[in-house]
Amino acid sequence: MRVLIVDDDALVRAGLSMILGGLPDLTVVGEAADGGEVPAAVAAYAPDVVLMDIRMPRVDGLTATEALRAQPHPPEVLVLTTFDADEQVLRALRAGAAGFLLKDTPPAEIVHAVRRVAAGEATLSPTVTRTLIAHVTAAAPGPVGPDPRRERALRLLSGLSERERQVAVALGRGQTNAEIAGELFMSVATVKAYVSRLLTRLDLNNRVQVALLVHDAGLV
Repeated sequence: MRVLIVDDDALVRAGLSMILGGLPDLTVVGEAADGGEVPAAVAAYAPDVVLMDIRMPRVDGLTATEALRAQPHPPEVLVLTTFDADEQVLRALRAGAAGFLLKDTPPAEIVHAVRRVAAGEATLSPTVTRTLIAHVTAAAPGPVGPDPRRERALRLLSGLSERERQVAVALGRGQTNAEIAGELFMSVATVKAYVSRLLTRLDLNNRVQVALLVHDAGLV
């Protein structure tokens, strides 16, 4: 798995390189100090996963993530952040980031997160999902009039089968494939098939975006 590290702090880049560089299945193929360097770095190094800082001096990580995920066959993006930037994290997830890491995440968890993302799994735990949604809901109460985002989410989800809807709601709660399988009496392989079907039917990039759509619809 090829990893690109994007952060304006040289010490952070060095630390992440040390954590990831000594593992047999991970290779840090390059580094960038600003979001503006991301397109050239991705073209040069062809990473599978990009670790993306949010706050950078010229082009921030959110703008870089949105531009990167809009390209054909982009790498997965893991956002690096602190928890006081929840609205920014939400914007990154809507743009197609596969999840986020707090900057004080223990090294073993960073490695696990990178591996999960490279394997197509998002990195939002149930606790993090609930915390993020609670923060955003408290910070931005719903409008008095029609809510276009909620209407769009309900319209998209209305086209799902009952089983697809159940899986989507479980994703909205931040459940893993194994947890969904246990709750809905399905095999993990079947859950994975449903998740893939949801992404295709809803035209989304990853399971985190499904979770956000369910949240927009008010189902969690």
